[in-house]
Amino acid sequence: MNKSINVMLVHGAWADGSCWSKVIPLLQAKGLSVTAAQIPLTSLEDDIAVTRRLLSMQTGPTVLVGHSYGGAVITGAATETPDVEALVYITAFGLDQGESLDSLSKQGPPSPGSAAIWSDNNSFLWINRDDFHEAFAGDASPTEATVMAAVQRPLSVASFTDKEGVPAWKMIPSWYLVCTDDHMIPPPAQEFMAKRMGATVQSVPASHAPFVSRPQEVADIIALAAASLAQ
Repeated sequence: MNKSINVMLVHGAWADGSCWSKVIPLLQAKGLSVTAAQIPLTSLEDDIAVTRRLLSMQTGPTVLVGHSYGGAVITGAATETPDVEALVYITAFGLDQGESLDSLSKQGPPSPGSAAIWSDNNSFLWINRDDFHEAFAGDASPTEATVMAAVQRPLSVASFTDKEGVPAWKMIPSWYLVCTDDHMIPPPAQEFMAKRMGATVQSVPASHAPFVSRPQEVADIIALAAASLAQ
């Protein structure tokens, strides 16, 4: 693998950059230069700005990867960053222009995990700790899920309702990893978004946290996108 190819990983809600800790070494072993963003989860505009700022610090072809809400972030961030030549969505939101997580989630029945989400007095969304394992990371170990629940970073209500601008997936080749046991984003919704963006699709029987339970499959689809840039 060409060492000049960059991979930037963007986490979603209720997580941070360390959620990729099992995936990063697998990508580095393939000769890829890997960075994991730490986005504030305060608004879609803020999170896109942080991602773009980090992208501006590196040069060369880049694979931009988003998990869950991070998919909405990369969809917006890549529109003004010419080095981004591939997008990878890991059970992520590939929103179209004018859509929000809120509006898209209302197009079908609520996901099983949505019942575990609650809002605090500061308009931030959390997952109930007692329900975190089943809702977010059903195939992670109990210890892994307990730690993830303890360190979760909340998503602002603004981020959930902010509307997407022009989507980068209309201009940049995309890959999508569908997680068929996901309780947060229903698999049919994942398949709908992947088909709409014309993505190269792979599937894995995983929860909403495949970076913990199936890191090899996550690394493999990212490496596939990176290989397309090396040709």
